[in-house]
Amino acid sequence: MGKTAVGVALARRLGAEILALDSMTVYRGMDIGTAKPTLAERGGVPHHLIDRLDPWESASVAEVRGWAHEILVDLEVRGLRGLFVGGTALYLKAMLRGLFEGPGADPALRQSLETEAESLGDPALHARLAGLDPPTALRLHPNDRRRVIRALEVIAMTGRPLSEHQVEHDRPAPESVAVFALERPRPQLNERIDRRVEAMFADGLIDEVERLRNGPHPLSLVAAQAVGYREVIDLLEGRIDRAEALARTQLRTRQFAKRQATWFRNLAEVQPWPILPADEPPEQTAERLAERINQATLGRSSGL
Repeated sequence: MGKTAVGVALARRLGAEILALDSMTVYRGMDIGTAKPTLAERGGVPHHLIDRLDPWESASVAEVRGWAHEILVDLEVRGLRGLFVGGTALYLKAMLRGLFEGPGADPALRQSLETEAESLGDPALHARLAGLDPPTALRLHPNDRRRVIRALEVIAMTGRPLSEHQVEHDRPAPESVAVFALERPRPQLNERIDRRVEAMFADGLIDEVERLRNGPHPLSLVAAQAVGYREVIDLLEGRIDRAEALARTQLRTRQFAKRQATWFRNLAEVQPWPILPADEPPEQTAERLAERINQATLGRSSGL
């Protein structure tokens, strides 16, 4: 059992409803590949920010933050807490500190950069960003095409690097907001990831991606680049076989989890939490978290 089970158990103890801090579970129909919690796994606890968009649509981080704010206001009126559960680092920082919204997307420029990435490779675009905005390049993985392209887009449209804009939105959140990063020992986490990816393929991930590709509109660039979905698209288009798609998905997921852990450790708001014992039940983890949150916070929202 992972963060979903801990989150549900914790929400019950805190009198909270869950807001999914995940950039992919926001899409309808992308269920298996995002490990979206089923109704049974949600255990009767309302989950927000799930299934808000069709997979051919897109929303900015600012829009998602606006949705979250509306939900938190409603929870406050009803005397409830909001519990953020998930691992999208950009969403977490936006919720905690606000964000530089930046200029709107330039479709022609973005398509040009996408085409360049396809022809020259993601590292080439990352190298260009490193020459224009070293701080942003340093924190972005060379294969994080979407964010590298956005950073280049901001430079082209504003004449200033993204890192300069973001300094203005880099003040830590109040101490009353509790944020905890739950980690497992790396070998155990990697094993869990590999098993989970195997289960996704066994449960019908390939069929899910095929259904999405046959939908009324093409997948958005964001949805099509999601871990697992990009690999299955390559499989369906004949570039790789099933074994390679599975292995690449496992590798990308392990790499993503490692980057997540590093990012959370470097965020001032994240409070240290002991690495989870392998055999600790979710209810026990939730009980320990609830005790810490109730002792330490005066605010109404928490993050996990």
